[in-house]
Amino acid sequence: MEKLKTQYLGLDIKNPLVVSSSGLTSSIEKIKRLEDAGAGAVVVKSLFEEQIDIETTALNYYSYSPEAYDYISEYARDNSINHHLEMIAEAKKECTIPIIGSISCISGREWVSFAKRFEDAGADALELNLYILPLDITIDSVEIEQVYLETIAQVCSHVSIPVSVKLGQYFTNIPGLVKEIYYRGAKGVVMFNKFYEPDIDIENLKQVNHDIFSNPSDSRSVLRWLSITSALVSGIDYSASTGIHDGTNAVKALLAGANTIHVCSALYQNGLSVITDILEFICAWMKRHNYTNISDIVGTMNYANSSDPLAYERTQFMKYYSSHK
Repeated sequence: MEKLKTQYLGLDIKNPLVVSSSGLTSSIEKIKRLEDAGAGAVVVKSLFEEQIDIETTALNYYSYSPEAYDYISEYARDNSINHHLEMIAEAKKECTIPIIGSISCISGREWVSFAKRFEDAGADALELNLYILPLDITIDSVEIEQVYLETIAQVCSHVSIPVSVKLGQYFTNIPGLVKEIYYRGAKGVVMFNKFYEPDIDIENLKQVNHDIFSNPSDSRSVLRWLSITSALVSGIDYSASTGIHDGTNAVKALLAGANTIHVCSALYQNGLSVITDILEFICAWMKRHNYTNISDIVGTMNYANSSDPLAYERTQFMKYYSSHK
């Protein structure tokens, strides 16, 4: 599949299929299986500062000595982080595909610390899993976005490897935010993160988990914002995430402006053969339409290049239904 070679974050990769940060990328054995299945790159399961803190607190539950508490906290924290870093280092030794580290912190001071340690471990790039749940109504939305931008700037200024930012879609001006992210030094953005969503069991009157997997229809919002943002903000790479379950949605994402596609839920639901299925579909589609390189496809139907750019602007149904009587 020579024609599928592409670049993402300045990295040469054999094809545009990137396996998202998840349990699928949580060990060296799993990462090697993904490479054997044909993945172009993997994002290692995120290192969550919040989870480390929870585990450290649990270990300290029976410790009443302040000295012991400090010692155990530091030991538990370092042990958890070091295990993650060792996995990255081993993956770099045993795999040929790019290994992208993923970090999610809750305190500003740790972003740079974790990022530098990931770089030292050999990660080819970093993906920042950023999201602040706005619960304080006294904080302006601009202040929240500023926290994102300051964090990105800090990380980018302290590491030499490329940095991407995995965004949620709940922003007022996504293209404007991506422009500012680019100015802070990031090389790419991933659109979009799929967050945990609560549900309510109306018979037992309790909160329950919503289905954690995406579905193909989730890609529609991704396509809209990929198309618009890639047309308005150049110089930064884009990756489509959420709803990419098959070759059809993968090709749509490339046409809309994605340099790569992040795949996760489809692998959980249908196995690693999905990787081959998607890549073979892209190859067959390229042959039918006389494309020889992935770069020839990317963005050819985005907001700037579409024959009907208004289709990406349309948000209400009135115009659609008025023409279908």
